[in-house]
Amino acid sequence: MENTNTQSWYLERVLFLIAGSVSLIGLIIANFFSQWGLVLNLLVGINMILFSMTGFCPMGFILTRLGIPKKCGSDR
Repeated sequence: MENTNTQSWYLERVLFLIAGSVSLIGLIIANFFSQWGLVLNLLVGINMILFSMTGFCPMGFILTRLGIPKKCGSDR
């Protein structure tokens, strides 16, 4: 396992943070308020499948435009 620097927030790390947060929020909504909260989990899953099949991630595109640096493929 690679030793990661917890001070740098690169694109892939932020994407995992957002996907995990949205998924947990969806579960909390579904558990306490409405079953429609599971739609958030469905959207996260669809986005992950879309990225794995095409290489395009809408949130990754937005975060790149906001200036979050990429780590994959760069010199460390």
